[in-house]
Amino acid sequence: MVGQVGPAGLDLSEAHRFPNRPVRLGDGLYWDVPALYQGVLDGLRQAARWGGVTSVGIDSWAVDYGLLDADGRLLGNPYHYRDERTAGVADAVSGRLPARELYATTGIQHLPFNTVFQLAAAGGSAQLAAARTLLLIPDLLIHWLTGTVGAEVTNASTTSLFDARTATWSAPLLAGLGVDSGLFPPVRHPGEPAGTLLPYVAEQTGLPSGTPVTTVASHDTASAVVAVPATGPDFAYISCGTWSLAGLELDAPVITEASRAANFTNERGIDGTFRFLRNIMGMWLLSETLRTWSARGLPADLSPLLAAAARSRPFAAVVDPDAPEFLPPGDMPARIAAYCARTGQQVPADQGAVVRCIMESLALAHRRVLRTAAELAGRDIAVVHLVGGGSRNDLLCQLTADATGLPVAAGPTEATALGNVLVQARAHGVVGDVADMRRLVADTQHLRHYRPNGDQRDWAAAANRIGLD
Repeated sequence: MVGQVGPAGLDLSEAHRFPNRPVRLGDGLYWDVPALYQGVLDGLRQAARWGGVTSVGIDSWAVDYGLLDADGRLLGNPYHYRDERTAGVADAVSGRLPARELYATTGIQHLPFNTVFQLAAAGGSAQLAAARTLLLIPDLLIHWLTGTVGAEVTNASTTSLFDARTATWSAPLLAGLGVDSGLFPPVRHPGEPAGTLLPYVAEQTGLPSGTPVTTVASHDTASAVVAVPATGPDFAYISCGTWSLAGLELDAPVITEASRAANFTNERGIDGTFRFLRNIMGMWLLSETLRTWSARGLPADLSPLLAAAARSRPFAAVVDPDAPEFLPPGDMPARIAAYCARTGQQVPADQGAVVRCIMESLALAHRRVLRTAAELAGRDIAVVHLVGGGSRNDLLCQLTADATGLPVAAGPTEATALGNVLVQARAHGVVGDVADMRRLVADTQHLRHYRPNGDQRDWAAAANRIGLD
């Protein structure tokens, strides 16, 4: 994406789009990270044709990592967080790192694929024994562009190996895990220089050698929260894509037994803030459903399916999106049908009913998480900002307003990319603080607004049916 930023202007254009196809080998599911890096180079080459590039910034998903040997070479493609090798690892780790101790230090919600459990699963492997540096995915790409190593703080904070209060790698946790603390590079913060493009990268991309690479909020959700177009303090956000990340922006972490029991996370945001949120399975349920239907030759065009869902009977069936059976790739419609049958609900009879079930289930999950976040943090919510790809889904946005009983402001769709370029722009003196960034987003991006309708008792009854209230 190419961003053009000024005091009163914010434009974003797509320079290049490339696929991200995980690869399943005999021993697991991997990211094809060399192909992703080639996509980055191709994108920079396209961006160079637009004119001068002031800065480059990279964000990506969290928790996954690459290992470098003593010569700085990658020791194999990184595992995909949906790989099954971490199944049951958390229980095995609990003897060395009890869940309460992990949470008390990191404030990070329990997810079976957190970096701490991935490293535990890799324990004793030749690859880990040969490793000298661990780089999270955006830091790995920056390393290949610049030759530098570092760990950006918003992504580092997701690993369950990072001290929430001190913003440093936790030596006691690393010792308890039996991992060499020397693997983990120094911490970088959004806005700091990350290096400049290496000569061979400049040659491949057409950008000048020495083009700055700026550290941004490299966790994609952290960048998305930067671009939430909030004009007041009492807002909640839902960054809705493959995952729905729903929560609040706070000045300090909430690390209590109640927040641990509710499985809330305290991930670092920009300027010392915290993203107090919970992961929800998100649009993954819909994308896997569409993929399954397409493979079977069934209609998989989203627009008519959403129209059919809007006509389907409300609350006929709902599921808990975070049920473990929905995490791996596979036949999502069959899993939804099995869940509904197991919980004594009507199995969705057609494609429209399946999509309605997914949309209402996500809205119910949004409702539960935001209510719990407000209670745990002692905060009021006046408006919900729904950003990311899900903001284009009118049905989901309206159902979220209905379920939460709160107004929803939808957009921008490309919040992550906007947050990325805004942090770069601030580092180069183009914009001011986060409030200025958000005002610029609100003034320049198209937003849609949804008011809550319907009876909250209907949502409460549906939530009670599957324990989501």
